[in-house]
Amino acid sequence: MTYKSPLYFVILLGLVSLFSDMTYEGARSITGPYLFYLGAGAAVVGFASGFGEFIGYGLRLFSGWLADKTKKYWGLMFIGYALNLLSVPALALVNSWGLAVLLIILERTGKALRTPARDTLLSYATFKMGRGLGFGIHEAMDQIGAFVGPLIVALVFYLKMGYKPAFLVLLIPALIALSLLTFARIIYPAPQKFEKGFLELETKGFSKSFWWYLLGMCLVGAGFVDFPLIGYHLEKTSILSKDWIPILYALAMGVDAFSAIFLGLLFDRIGLKAVILAIILSLGAIPLTFLGGIILIFLGMILWGIGLGAQESIMRAVIAQLVPIEKRGVGYGIFNTFFGLFWFVGSFLLGFLYDFSILALVAFSVTFQALSIPFILKVAKTA
Repeated sequence: MTYKSPLYFVILLGLVSLFSDMTYEGARSITGPYLFYLGAGAAVVGFASGFGEFIGYGLRLFSGWLADKTKKYWGLMFIGYALNLLSVPALALVNSWGLAVLLIILERTGKALRTPARDTLLSYATFKMGRGLGFGIHEAMDQIGAFVGPLIVALVFYLKMGYKPAFLVLLIPALIALSLLTFARIIYPAPQKFEKGFLELETKGFSKSFWWYLLGMCLVGAGFVDFPLIGYHLEKTSILSKDWIPILYALAMGVDAFSAIFLGLLFDRIGLKAVILAIILSLGAIPLTFLGGIILIFLGMILWGIGLGAQESIMRAVIAQLVPIEKRGVGYGIFNTFFGLFWFVGSFLLGFLYDFSILALVAFSVTFQALSIPFILKVAKTA
């Protein structure tokens, strides 16, 4: 195995994601409480997280098409990562929730620009090593950063430094991530070569299985409660102190990292049944988190981390199997656009439901995620 092997490429991109997630997941662990601190209500938090995710996913249709059309994978990644990462320390410079919401949306915009190009390159590199394992390794490294970032924020709070210094400290991992991305571009100028023979394949359309799978995942997105609303709930109810909220998020990110590897290996063995298993496990996350005491909240966040780990690893790996290689960027773009649209609508509704009835929020979340299972079973029988 040479230093230019597919595995090393996956690891190097994993390091980029590790420091990137350290930056923006560190910030996301406190954006809900930060918006509350700036005077925003639950509906604004739900809108900010939901619309941010919609932009973060919806623009991937365009960036995915652009990646396939131009093959400028690295250029899109550089622009996207810069916008994604540098929006975080800029949060320290604002004093109104309106400007904070704008920066949250800009951060998600950057992620939208770079993700289809990155996932397409990962799909090439994981062709022979197993896509479940490859995407699982990448997600695990990604989530190590997501675990450390909130702990850095928690340390800043422990030192009584407040929100703005916490955002400024996150500039350091952001710069490290951009440096690693530059190094990766120098070492691996054309990762497409990892999947030999792709140039001979003829163009094909998207299969029915792709659309059934997309529908199932959209239902998951609609019912999945984003952490800003969870953090808002914990801050408002004072079930946990402010210092514990980023630690709780770090716990979920740690679970995400371990579950990504396990689910990736399981996916390579049993296919879509691994996705269904992850959804079933995550169904208990929101009831425990919003209705339970401290111990049940921690258990709920463990299950929430499993669900998120599946979304960011094996649920992405499935697309590479359902979409023809020459349309993979567009395939990821379509998938993420509709997933993000349903996430946005679901998050906005969940924010309103929170003010109306927490029980209604829980019922909405569990029902919509559970409804995805029949569609995934249908795909599993035909894939």
